[in-house]
Amino acid sequence: MAKAPYQPPEQSAGGQLFDTLFLLLLVFGALFAPIWLGLAAGSKTVTDLAGKSWKDLGQNETMQAAWEKLGQTSDTAAAMIGSKFDYTFDVTALLATALVVIGYFYIVVHFSKIEYRDVIDERFGDK
Repeated sequence: MAKAPYQPPEQSAGGQLFDTLFLLLLVFGALFAPIWLGLAAGSKTVTDLAGKSWKDLGQNETMQAAWEKLGQTSDTAAAMIGSKFDYTFDVTALLATALVVIGYFYIVVHFSKIEYRDVIDERFGDK
């Protein structure tokens, strides 16, 4: 006796829309929550340089030529040269982020295992 072809359960269009919007919300939340909570987002430090000549800015002739090709003078380039990004970070925030990522992957693997077993039981289980 031949088995009937497998017919997987179908999800409604509303369910698909909800799943999509929920996943988008989670992605944006994961990306922006650290910024909103003040755990991320570096800052710039601006060094006020004493002189505005190329030599005072620490630029050699090659660097000076490159700046001039970009249409910059020593006065206009001084603000960009003196602007540095602050790469410091908080170890506590790093550990919290690592815990969240590890927890997320644990949940994904756990629920995937449950769903995988459900599909196997549905397809190959006793009927």
